[in-house]
Amino acid sequence: MRCTVLVLRVILSLLGSEMVVAPAACPQVCSCNAGVMDCSKRGLTTATLPSSFPPHTTELLLNDNHLTALPNGLLDSLPVLRLAVLHANPWSCDCGILYLRGWLLKQRNGTSMRNVTCSSPAHLRGRMVVYLVEQELLESCRYWPCNLALASQISLFIFIIVQVLLLASVILFLRRFERLTRTAAETFTPEDDATLSNEYVMLKDRGM
Repeated sequence: MRCTVLVLRVILSLLGSEMVVAPAACPQVCSCNAGVMDCSKRGLTTATLPSSFPPHTTELLLNDNHLTALPNGLLDSLPVLRLAVLHANPWSCDCGILYLRGWLLKQRNGTSMRNVTCSSPAHLRGRMVVYLVEQELLESCRYWPCNLALASQISLFIFIIVQVLLLASVILFLRRFERLTRTAAETFTPEDDATLSNEYVMLKDRGM
């Protein structure tokens, strides 16, 4: 029994050591070499960016892509990361850039901050992300809910107008139909009714 327990402990320790030593897979869109993850010039967007990188990454090259923001926590899972190259990306300096700004503020290596500038909106174009005032970004966070609410209200208003127009059209049609019916009733006299009845009887007799 003791031998079995000892063997199991040895096997578990070996498996554990292999799991610790085995490096995480390199993202397919990047090239990896000795802790350097080169994902530059790959045409990456924020949506197509890998969701994670190997924890032993020491340098991460994301320059010359189409990134507008980084997913929250992406760089926090890289404990030995020394350098992140982020320039030549069209960073959108709205509330989505808050994570990247906060991460840059924590870096002692000024190289990561170099040339990480805003591409939009127009009034912030060219500004370094790390030097943005948080209040500027928080104000942009309030814009899209307001715009969405405004768009919803406009859509609702247009829908109500369409419904009113349809209802008015139905009412006008019914009134016109009623007027035509009344006119037809007024022009149809009892003599006409008698004439039609006589013609019907004559046609019936001829048919017989």
